[in-house]
Amino acid sequence: MYRPVGSGTRSRDLKPWMIGLLVVLSLTVVAVTIGLLVHFLVPRQKTEYYRGTFKISDLRVNSNSGQSSTYQFKDLKEMSEYLVDEIFIDSALNKHYIKNQVVRLTPEEDGVRADIIMAFQFPSTGQRAAREKKIHTILNQKIRSTRALSINASSVQVNALSSSTGKLTIQACCGKRVVPLIVNRIMSGVIAAKAAWPWQASLQRDNVHQCGGTLISNTWLVTAAHCFKKSANPREWTVSFGNKINPPLMKRNIKRIIVHEKYHSPAREYDIAVVQFSPRVTFSDDIRRICLPEASASFQSNATVYITGFGALFYGGESQNDLREARLKMISNEVCKQPQVYGNDIKFGMFCAGYLEGIYDACRGDSGGPLVAKDLKDTWYLIGIVSWGDNCGQRNKPGVYTDVIYYRNWIASKTGL
Repeated sequence: MYRPVGSGTRSRDLKPWMIGLLVVLSLTVVAVTIGLLVHFLVPRQKTEYYRGTFKISDLRVNSNSGQSSTYQFKDLKEMSEYLVDEIFIDSALNKHYIKNQVVRLTPEEDGVRADIIMAFQFPSTGQRAAREKKIHTILNQKIRSTRALSINASSVQVNALSSSTGKLTIQACCGKRVVPLIVNRIMSGVIAAKAAWPWQASLQRDNVHQCGGTLISNTWLVTAAHCFKKSANPREWTVSFGNKINPPLMKRNIKRIIVHEKYHSPAREYDIAVVQFSPRVTFSDDIRRICLPEASASFQSNATVYITGFGALFYGGESQNDLREARLKMISNEVCKQPQVYGNDIKFGMFCAGYLEGIYDACRGDSGGPLVAKDLKDTWYLIGIVSWGDNCGQRNKPGVYTDVIYYRNWIASKTGL
């Protein structure tokens, strides 16, 4: 009546490798199913851009003669961005809010109009008009209660922007980079990450790298005058962008070279030039302009600054194909003018940066390139141009840089920037 165990037909038990295969297939099916459910059932997030405007009135701004209003606008820009940050971080949209950026400050009779771009992440579903109204309501209500700035609440406007317009508008703003600052060593041997320094340019004569340059608009560069000692004929020069010389990310012809009228080699004063190229570049994550400081700005001694360039790694060496970066310290003129350093060779419109111990320095091929610093809002400013120095990385012989602030008005007179 009962079949004894082990008797009868042959056992059909599965082999271990077959069981393992079935488990893997089952898990794959489950993972794909979950992925499809998430894809179709969970609303996808997308970045949306909105333009906001409001008027700041009752400005109590110093109007000392010779002081640039754009310097005061820089402070106003930062205050406005902080204000908008606080408004949305402390609102019902805090989980959707990403950032804001003031793209324009326009003087008017009774104040200054601020134009800002705000970025949010929302599900791809839903009415955008309703979100636009919600953003306007929050901005309007919170601005009424703020004491940081005197803002006319009735001037607040909010309009939705297309993704392409919003992104391009933000990209066109100066001094912003998409790569976080991760320079943790202090040596020109550190290769820069892609898009880390999007304003860096390579100036080439007969397609050979000669000097660095810094992008300050979609058609203008700033560099050193001594780069053109042998030739200032625009037809002999080109400019390339990107973190490699070969292959370049983008290349342009030089249209005009304007060397400071008072620069005369071998003297080192007035070591500055501006270069116009054509056609204009389109700003992207990899190519952006840096901000120029105001003529009344100042930077503290011992402040942290950064240099970048394609220059040699040692005195007498050759230029490098990859862009390299280094972290330096500003050195006061009091120290730099000491007899054992440079003494009376430090003239007006110059400053030193680096380390008196030596080693860390710009070198041949870095000339004309940028020395930059950032503010608390991670906006980068061009404050120096690689100019000269005794040898490379020698003790008590730090790099000497053209002071961009000193020549700020000259740059404006030639470029309109």
